[in-house]
Amino acid sequence: MTRAYNFAAGPATLPLEVLEQAREELLEWQGTGCSVMEVSHRGKEFEACNAEAEQDLRDLLGIPSNYRVLFLQGGASMQWSQILFNLCGSNPHGDFILTGEWTTRAVAEAQRLLPLWGGSVNVVASSADRNFSYIPDESTWQRRKDACFMHVCTNETIQGVEYNFVPEQLGDVTLVADMSSHIVSRPVDVARYGLIYAGAQKNIGPAGVTIVIVRDDLLGKCRADTPRMFDYKLMADNHSLLNTPPTFGIYLAGLVFKWLKRQGGVEAIERKNIAKAELLYGYLDSQDFYYSPVAKRDRSRMNAPFRLKDESLNAKFLAETQAAGLVALKGHKAVGGMRASIYNAMPIEGVQALVGFMRDFAARNG
Repeated sequence: MTRAYNFAAGPATLPLEVLEQAREELLEWQGTGCSVMEVSHRGKEFEACNAEAEQDLRDLLGIPSNYRVLFLQGGASMQWSQILFNLCGSNPHGDFILTGEWTTRAVAEAQRLLPLWGGSVNVVASSADRNFSYIPDESTWQRRKDACFMHVCTNETIQGVEYNFVPEQLGDVTLVADMSSHIVSRPVDVARYGLIYAGAQKNIGPAGVTIVIVRDDLLGKCRADTPRMFDYKLMADNHSLLNTPPTFGIYLAGLVFKWLKRQGGVEAIERKNIAKAELLYGYLDSQDFYYSPVAKRDRSRMNAPFRLKDESLNAKFLAETQAAGLVALKGHKAVGGMRASIYNAMPIEGVQALVGFMRDFAARNG
């Protein structure tokens, strides 16, 4: 078996030893005589699996005891509306920092719902003027003290910009963060946020699980017309098992959390991620055949867009990387170019192979 180095943005590469363990346990799990995909989500075996995955995530991120961890469905995209139903029961006013594709879509959903409830959407700051290639300086933000929440995407997967700071608290405005593409890649001070959400399919596991970390005092305040399955408190009271959850996804996420612990936790994995990012960006900055469109201070460690100066070579570059076992390097259709997603599970050898190929391709085509 030959596995490619998979630079896909999501669903993304997973740790090989996690996949191997899942393969070994696929037909018979924990002495049940069944696959984990076949056991009841209300049985003691899966309840223990669910609880252990939650505890391991709590350990990895140092989640305070006054926060609940939910394993939900619907992807991060569903959270754009679920957040509004849960947080905006009495104050339907939301602030947003616009930094890329995913915050643009979150704003669109808020603009659809909040005005129907008598509320409003305020774009506090935007980097659209430079194609979302930077994070607006916090000193320029036009925030409202009476907003219900302020929403940020701390790592924009498509544009490749990442927050390297936590926005300051403004009064009682709840800070909400989409951390889908860099959660568990670095330490995070959870207590600085009211709510964190993340799709699992980038750094945690397969598509199908969405993680929500929400402070206790934000529960039980949803609108009266909130759909039952949208109610965070109801989900929290039932330990994410109100309905049949994505059992295999939670199981696999749990294996990834164990793997992360074996790596030394998020502090250790951050050091590896820094080394990978420095290797790739260092090469991009050392020559003029390729370039990074993102401001240096705001470059993502997880998602690195880059472009060829001569874009007529794009198709050739992609065909040759594919043949070399370096896959999924095509940039998102919204921005074009190339993108290397180098999540936790991407070994440094994969980045070394990519840089080596890029260097050779430039020598042959420059």
